[in-house]
Amino acid sequence: MLRALYDWTLSLASRKSAEAWLAVIAFVESSVFLVPADVLFLPMALARPKLAYRFALIATLASTLGGIAGYFIGYFAYEAFAKPVLAFYGKLEAFEALKNCASEDTLVMLLVTSGLAHLPPIKVVTILAGVAQVSFVFFLLSCVIARGARFFALAWALQRYGEGIKTFIEKRLGLLAGIAAAVLIGLYLAVKYLAASGTTTC
Repeated sequence: MLRALYDWTLSLASRKSAEAWLAVIAFVESSVFLVPADVLFLPMALARPKLAYRFALIATLASTLGGIAGYFIGYFAYEAFAKPVLAFYGKLEAFEALKNCASEDTLVMLLVTSGLAHLPPIKVVTILAGVAQVSFVFFLLSCVIARGARFFALAWALQRYGEGIKTFIEKRLGLLAGIAAAVLIGLYLAVKYLAASGTTTC
């Protein structure tokens, strides 16, 4: 099923309605859909590099709106809607484990890593943020910054290097995004540790 969904999503890039489909896929990916919007974004940006930043903006805004939908699903309809969706994708057990041990710091890291590198899947984190009742303003800012960083970085790379970097991105995107997420998390923890040390000293 996953391969069929992947191939179908990829086929949308050649349609006249590709921009609309990009918005739809980016939106539903954040709450219920399994295939990331990158699958559609990459061939679109490569075929029309001058519009790469436009596509990145569409994907960022739609993904953020989808994240908001996931947040409210978790906040208001976890048992009725979110739980069956997570169970359908085989993510319920992982979600329950995260829900039981997720502190504020953990949620901050998950919002960053899911936005940058899909680790864990975005839909899991958006729903979890709603269940945990994370500050909506903070959630919204994290969505825009992390997801915007991913899409606009891809747009820049594809516009600058074109076809030559497509294969590299497809094979190494997860690794590169994971490294970027790890660096950001390390910086966050370092700042938090230094702040805590300063408080202790005083």
